[in-house]
Amino acid sequence: MDVSVLKKSVIPVLSLLFLAAITACTGECLDNRNSIGLAGFYDSATKKEVSIDSISVFGVGAPNDSMLVRNGRGVKQVYMPFRINASTVQFCFRYEQKALNFPQLNDTLTINYDPVPYFASKECGVMYIFSIKDFSCTSHLIDSVAIPTMQITNVDRQTIEIYFRTSNSN
Repeated sequence: MDVSVLKKSVIPVLSLLFLAAITACTGECLDNRNSIGLAGFYDSATKKEVSIDSISVFGVGAPNDSMLVRNGRGVKQVYMPFRINASTVQFCFRYEQKALNFPQLNDTLTINYDPVPYFASKECGVMYIFSIKDFSCTSHLIDSVAIPTMQITNVDRQTIEIYFRTSNSN
């Protein structure tokens, strides 16, 4: 077989395969396909972002190991996973500083929600959006909580704001 004929027939086929591979890889499936809440930490007095030292955050009643942060230093935010087979999730904030390390000072955030399936596409399948119904929080060191959009989606952005009373607060 003539090499020039082989080059003329193989190169267009390889080009089409390459183009198909690039097109297949640029869909929304490359983005985050999990809907996980991202909570940011703020000072309740100044409303500015703060980092919290010596804090542990874990899920209450979650299966397996639910520790999200273990005695973290300089923690400014934490991912908070929701469950598709439940309608309530709770997260405990345990303060590990010696003066605050008492169970009665732990704060608990409770969020009630509806897990709503969302069909993204044939290639990507189904993902869940968590539609927040209501939420509450104890207020030992946490002053307040805000969930501005009341929806947790697969977009990687802060969806929960937790306002702490800090030593800088008045």
